[in-house]
Amino acid sequence: MLEEKTPSWGIEPVPDRFRVLGLADSFLLWGNLGVSLLVLVAAAFLVPALSLQDALIAIVIGSLIGNLMLGGAGLIGADARVPGMVLLRAPLGQRGSYGPTALNVAQSVGWATFELIIIAAAAAALSDELFGFEAKSLWTVVFGAVAAGLAFMGPVGVVRRVIRKYAVWIVLGSLVYLTWWSLSETSLETLWDRPAEGGMSIWLGIDLVVAITVSWTPLVADYTRFSRDRRSAFFGAGLGYFVAGTWMFVLGAFLVLARGLSDPVEVPAAVAAAGLAAALALLAVTVDETDEAFANVYSTAVSLQNLAPNVPQRLLVAAVSVLATTGALAIELRNYETFLLLLGSFFVPLFGVLLADWLLAGARYTAEDVFRSPAFRAGLIAAWILGFLLYHWLHVPPLGPSWWVDLVERIGQPDWEYGASLPSFVAAFCLGGLAVLLERRGAPARLRLGS
Repeated sequence: MLEEKTPSWGIEPVPDRFRVLGLADSFLLWGNLGVSLLVLVAAAFLVPALSLQDALIAIVIGSLIGNLMLGGAGLIGADARVPGMVLLRAPLGQRGSYGPTALNVAQSVGWATFELIIIAAAAAALSDELFGFEAKSLWTVVFGAVAAGLAFMGPVGVVRRVIRKYAVWIVLGSLVYLTWWSLSETSLETLWDRPAEGGMSIWLGIDLVVAITVSWTPLVADYTRFSRDRRSAFFGAGLGYFVAGTWMFVLGAFLVLARGLSDPVEVPAAVAAAGLAAALALLAVTVDETDEAFANVYSTAVSLQNLAPNVPQRLLVAAVSVLATTGALAIELRNYETFLLLLGSFFVPLFGVLLADWLLAGARYTAEDVFRSPAFRAGLIAAWILGFLLYHWLHVPPLGPSWWVDLVERIGQPDWEYGASLPSFVAAFCLGGLAVLLERRGAPARLRLGS
């Protein structure tokens, strides 16, 4: 079968005969990736710090911004037909793409680890409620193996054999039930009138929602390279993740406010303890969560092939699965809000640079743009770094390790209350475009190191 031939496809452009994912396939894939327990529990960072009205504003605006970026990156990936980190050879250069690759490997392993932690926590809460034992370590290993199996199957196989046939209907029914259950013992009017407790602004909430969504932009081309056309990639990824991710955020906000939860890790246990129907709905969402772990395991392996294209993909999948499972066994999930925002600071301006270069390349990348780019394109790399620095200068409070926070505070931050995501994107986009125009006006020796 065709999907059996595609899982190990490496860094070369995907041929037309393997580009089989249509709009519905892409929508279902990204809709399922948006149904995430991690997105659900991330709502605990928004409420009750924000009122429900302000949280909903942050969720909708952040989702719109993040998913426009996600859809755009997916479109560019479908256009070039190569994985995300290989795609970055065009704007940043062959070796210039290695920096983002290392960051993407780190974030993907981190996400896979977090996914397995939250899956195991939900499974342990369910087994404790139903059978009287947790066996959290066992569930971690079991779902780590399931994620590896899906990664071996590959994107086309997962969509055709799992999501389209079974997962979408089970998950949809479960989300409808959980949404009803979250509001069954309180009224929406009561939640609407509840005042904010403070500690977060709407703009910081928008940045958080953007960060969760935009963390997929370096990975999206790994999947949209199998899309039939650019339209399927753009609307499938952007609209699919928008619908599901927004639903999960809103559902999480309802759960936190209606059930009085204060810690993200309390959310699965609270649902599991609410009766058999709620437990079964949580079970369906928990099992579906493995596709997020699969995506991060698969994309880590594909990203590593940008650095080592001759290493078998299946070997990399196995190694990454073991690493993520080991991490999930050793780490306790408490607060990953800073991790999410740090991801946004790297990947929001990176997409700005990619988009600027792609548009000035005629809104189409050829194989020569990707595989025959110079070693480094210093101007575009500088634009990315400056966008990253602007994000940190504008973000209040500062992010990162203590030495970096101290440095930002010593430099001094402006009185800015409107978030960091959009300014860093716009700055990187404009500076990246300027760098490309300068290259074309006769400065390749300065801006294209290694050419």
